Amino acid sequence: MTITPDITIIGGGIIGLLTAREFIKTGATVAIIEKNEPGQESSWAGGGILLPLYPWRQPDAITRLVLQSLKLYPTLASQLTSETLIDPEWNPCGLLIVKNPDLTAATNWCDANGIVYRPAGADFFNMLDTIPDQPLWLPEIAQARNPRLVKSLKQDLINKGATFMEHCELTAVTLDKNRITAIDTTSGQFAVNQLIIAAGAWSGQLFERFFPSFIENAPKISPVKGQMLLFDAQPETLTYMVLDDDQYLIPRRDGKILAGSTVEQDDFNKITTTEARDRLSAFALNLLPSLKNFPLVKHWAGLRPGTEQGIPYIDKHPEIGNLYINAGHFRNGLAMGPASAQLMVDLVLERPTAIAPEPYTLSRPH
Repeated sequence: MTITPDITIIGGGIIGLLTAREFIKTGATVAIIEKNEPGQESSWAGGGILLPLYPWRQPDAITRLVLQSLKLYPTLASQLTSETLIDPEWNPCGLLIVKNPDLTAATNWCDANGIVYRPAGADFFNMLDTIPDQPLWLPEIAQARNPRLVKSLKQDLINKGATFMEHCELTAVTLDKNRITAIDTTSGQFAVNQLIIAAGAWSGQLFERFFPSFIENAPKISPVKGQMLLFDAQPETLTYMVLDDDQYLIPRRDGKILAGSTVEQDDFNKITTTEARDRLSAFALNLLPSLKNFPLVKHWAGLRPGTEQGIPYIDKHPEIGNLYINAGHFRNGLAMGPASAQLMVDLVLERPTAIAPEPYTLSRPH
């Protein structure tokens, strides 16, 4: 970086990439610093359902970001496909929720937020082996294919002139009068104008390491491991997403089916386990018996940026004048990402915001 960019983003996951794209749309220059390769952590590892699991059980702060993101996704996906020729596979294939003991809360939430729903009839269960409880069909809920979304965003940013510094780790921060003037990295020292931490599960750790004097305003973000499986099924084996209790199946356009996922407190350990594989495989094969005809081809783990309630931090630091955070999206980075990026840019540029920013401040419970 020979010229100091307007915006420097630490973290090249889905949140960092979407935030960078939103800034570039305003004419800003952007540099993205990523310790590995962009989008290869939680962003790559997730399932891509563009709705929280049982959203009526989640805080309203999550709903606000999700609903705004739902509005933004069709245009985002269309632009990325046309401008990069990489289709992120935004696919409104619908979501079947098998068990809804709190059906009234579910339908009230859908009514209040304009989410189309209807009871799921017997036809939905011809291929499934489960015991439904007031099943609900959400026909307009979409998914995105995480790795393809990340690839298309990265290519779009390259096309638009963003600077990527990959395999580049933050090593020190220079502060002068409560303002960051420079950062040291494994690739050298760089001056900064505005610095945004969007490092997912590592964001809290970065704050503690580089801003120890401001620990009272550090985000409380910790890693939560999730393991998933991929079956190499044929197209039309399953045509919609299925959520059964706390596990799900997600069919991709090419027929492959994801089965997920676990929720494990295991620090920064991404090692997969036989126990999780066996449990997820049993769930998938029991729910969709036709999967027994197809091989299990992948098993992986990712680290989600967990907060107590799943509410992200999207805020300007109250003491460090040019430091911001956009992190802590837990299981819903894709579902909340576009609106989170929009809110971050609005805050930095001091523009009116599309949603109220107060729930995402560093001082509020998350």
